[in-house]
Amino acid sequence: MYLRTRTSVEQDRPTLAMLLGITEDRQDATGQSLDHLAQVAAAWPMAAGVQLVAVIAAAIATRGAALTIWLGGLLAIASIATMLLVRAPLFGWPPHRRAQLLAIASAATAAALLPLIWSTADAPPNGIQLGATVMLAGATGLSGLAVHSVRAAILSFGVGLVAAMAVLVSAPLVILEATVLLGALGLATLRLAHLDRAASLALAERADEGRHAVKMMAEFEGQGTGWFWEADRHGRVIYLSAKVADEIAAADATPIGRLLTDIFRMDSAAPGTERTLAFHLSSRTSFSDYSVCAAADREGARWWSISGRPVVDSLGRFQGFIGSGADLTEKRKSEAEITRLALFDGLTGLANRQRMRLSLDKTLAQAAGQHRPASLFLMDLDRFKAVNDTLGHQAGDALLKMVAQRLQRVVGEAGLVGRLGGDEFQVLLPGTDGREGLATLARALIDALSQPYLITGTQVSIGCSIGIAIAPQHGEDAETLIRNADLALYAAKGDGRGVHRFYAEEMLAGAKHRQQLEDDLRTALGAGDFHLCYQPVVGTADARIVGYEALVRWEHPVRGLVSPADFVPVAEECGLIEALGEWVLRTACEEAARWPGSVRVAVNVSPVQFANPQLPGIVASALAHAGLAPDRLELEITEGVFLNDSTATDQMFRALKGLGVRLALDDFGTGYSSLGYLRSAPFDKIKIDQSFVRGIAQPGNRNAAIIKAIVTLAETLGMETTAEGVEVQDEIDLVRELGCSHIQGYVYGRPTRAEHIAGRLDGGELHARPIGFKVSRAPRTRMLRSARIVARGREGDVRIRDISATGAMIDGTKLDARSVGLDLLIELVEDRMIAAQVRWAQGGRAGLHFAEAIDVATVAASSGVRTNRRAG
Repeated sequence: MYLRTRTSVEQDRPTLAMLLGITEDRQDATGQSLDHLAQVAAAWPMAAGVQLVAVIAAAIATRGAALTIWLGGLLAIASIATMLLVRAPLFGWPPHRRAQLLAIASAATAAALLPLIWSTADAPPNGIQLGATVMLAGATGLSGLAVHSVRAAILSFGVGLVAAMAVLVSAPLVILEATVLLGALGLATLRLAHLDRAASLALAERADEGRHAVKMMAEFEGQGTGWFWEADRHGRVIYLSAKVADEIAAADATPIGRLLTDIFRMDSAAPGTERTLAFHLSSRTSFSDYSVCAAADREGARWWSISGRPVVDSLGRFQGFIGSGADLTEKRKSEAEITRLALFDGLTGLANRQRMRLSLDKTLAQAAGQHRPASLFLMDLDRFKAVNDTLGHQAGDALLKMVAQRLQRVVGEAGLVGRLGGDEFQVLLPGTDGREGLATLARALIDALSQPYLITGTQVSIGCSIGIAIAPQHGEDAETLIRNADLALYAAKGDGRGVHRFYAEEMLAGAKHRQQLEDDLRTALGAGDFHLCYQPVVGTADARIVGYEALVRWEHPVRGLVSPADFVPVAEECGLIEALGEWVLRTACEEAARWPGSVRVAVNVSPVQFANPQLPGIVASALAHAGLAPDRLELEITEGVFLNDSTATDQMFRALKGLGVRLALDDFGTGYSSLGYLRSAPFDKIKIDQSFVRGIAQPGNRNAAIIKAIVTLAETLGMETTAEGVEVQDEIDLVRELGCSHIQGYVYGRPTRAEHIAGRLDGGELHARPIGFKVSRAPRTRMLRSARIVARGREGDVRIRDISATGAMIDGTKLDARSVGLDLLIELVEDRMIAAQVRWAQGGRAGLHFAEAIDVATVAASSGVRTNRRAG
């Protein structure tokens, strides 16, 4: 390798510019150019000092002649430039660029010094004149000596002297002599430059050889893992590093003089070892990275990696093998540990995703062959993120460990418990398919995980939702079974969390429906298929319309009018809510700009939109584009925004209020349910959720007291109040008496399109007239949750869509008109069946009448379902 390096260097003939150091020389590996600049930097301060004294003396001797001052200034500039170039690299310039500029500065220095000597010599003779001349001559010699290490600089210095002499002296003979001297200087400089470059290359080569030698020694011997070996023509070992030889000799005879194949045995299970050591030795071919251990080591306690190649002499005759090796023992132990850890979760010690999948595949394969069932639990922790956010990730990790212990304790030997990642867990139960037993186990797991935890002195409570799929009914392969368990988990979360749900075919249909709805939603958003309807907000004092709430509507070409309760959650899940919300905001502002100035427009802002830092800019743009006054726009924000970072939330509130828009707290009392944020959040209005408004006229209803308390709180904080969901006329006076400043609901009209609103307002009709029922009836509650029914001795799962104290509307059923009058049982509360009768059935939906009145609030609380307001 070093022979090839020398040859290439000899063939690389340097140019004159390379020798002088004014162009880049790739062979300058030792940084000799920088060393030369450093030498100038060390000597130049003395030369500069002498120059300064000489110039001062010359100025005195010539009595401040203009030429002396001018030449002194030129000399000072050249001297400072020289100091800067050699002391500090300017702008990251490479050495050859600095050498070029140093050559110019040296020529300027010489061109200034010689005229100074000449002008000083012509001054009136005296002691000062003589001293100045001597000092200038010394400065000239010392300056040339200081820059001589940079060959281009010393040569330029000579050129500067000759050029100055040619200007000052008219005698051709003198100029000729100076030119000859310059030529001699040039030849001497070039010879020195050749010597410099040769010395640099030799030094670089020696340094390279040393680095390679040090690297090899460090790799094979310095770290204690590498070793060398050599074998003769017959394969007998003639050299082996002492550390390996001693280890082999401790359990067997000394390896020196023995055949290599008798000393080591190969790991036949390792990849790439189809050919043996004996084959390579006999065929005289190279081999590398074969895993071997001592032939006498039957347990395989010590392993090495061995490589070798044949050696031939200058005549091409085979001389034997030479090679190297490395200790593999620790590496193999680490690989074995990695293989073990690859199947277990590092935090909890449970089986990880890979092991759970392998176990599931194996279980299903056995079940298919022997007709054995299997069940799969997919579990997700509820409120775990809140623990991570409030107490930190270390507390979250400690909580996951406790969860794992409780899971193993409850499941025991019945199945395999695994952690898929994050707060997702899985339980595989081979040989089990009884729904009652699985339901009992699921409830036990939920109860166990719902018990409080004590973490770093803080009591923490979480929950768990479980989706259950059973093989082979719900899937005969792992992919299908996992998918169906995930769908069941999704249903459990949708039913309020903290519950378990078995997979049903309707869930897959529902998932496909959601996916199709998402696809249609994307298409509709791009095609502009949405429109806005507006519901009036009426003042309780004078029944005057003070504003309208903008409500998005979607007229699907096939499904017809799609409820916002169906497509808004889908838009939030798939990330379309921001685009949809911005469209609603801009459209509402444009349409409200055509209304009278006293009428406001309210627009809902989702927590996803509120978390977007660009929201204030979007609002400002919408207002400016529509020409709408900021105080006519009211943004309705739910309590969910307070679950995010408080600092960012406060900044967003300040930014929105800075625009001048109004802020309303929507659905108050049903979300975060904390009053602390009201101290700092700059709300102008509180909207009381319709769940507190409905039924207030019913005897014994406690909602009126709740509304009165909210109104009192709002008035104390200087906020308006709007009662939502007022539908019956006898509730208007009661809401007014309770102190609410505004009413919104069907009692003053359903949402209508903008053109109808504009026509009404253009006619000056700002007073609202109540419509609909005059007397309240039993309130109905919208909810979406699963329930189990038993009819004619058969079980099934249905969805409850609407419920009151005396009945409910369900869908997802096969009941028809012939089922009217059918008695059945429905599970409204876990493990509690309620007797009911079918009153009507049509199109997959049915109305049930309960045998006894129920408490709707108890049903909702037992399932953890948050009741939804009616679409409006």
